[in-house]
Amino acid sequence: MNDWLAARRAEIDRVFETRLAPPADGDPGRLIESMRYSLLAPGKRIRPLLALAAAEAIAPMDDDILLACCAVELVHCYSLIHDDLPAMDDDDFRRGRPSNHKAFGEATAILAGDALLTLAFEWIAEAGQRADRPQHFLAASRALAHAAGASGMVRGQARDG
Repeated sequence: MNDWLAARRAEIDRVFETRLAPPADGDPGRLIESMRYSLLAPGKRIRPLLALAAAEAIAPMDDDILLACCAVELVHCYSLIHDDLPAMDDDDFRRGRPSNHKAFGEATAILAGDALLTLAFEWIAEAGQRADRPQHFLAASRALAHAAGASGMVRGQARDG
């Protein structure tokens, strides 16, 4: 089990590192830098690991399944960035480091969170385009949107506000 966790965590981190790599010209820009700052922060990667475990219980893992499972972490990361904002919980630190809005400014943090959220659905759609059964990726996208939106996570934030 520990081998599986370590191997999958490394694969997840590789996806994040390569997919959100700074542009070839070496200037990542504030937005990409801000997105990477939060996404690549040390973490357990519980959400994509759980998604991978569920997926592997019914089908062999491939790059498209991995990409779609990583999308779950993008949504989680977006939620943390927005949760820390002054208008929400107003937290100055996340996992022992300055919150995104403290490191990059409030406007950039909002945009980084928004970009991560939309990127999650881009990754699921991309994976679904190549899949033998795209309906599974469409269903995953719908479920993630429902859980993250006004019926789920956003509703919970509104109740906290």
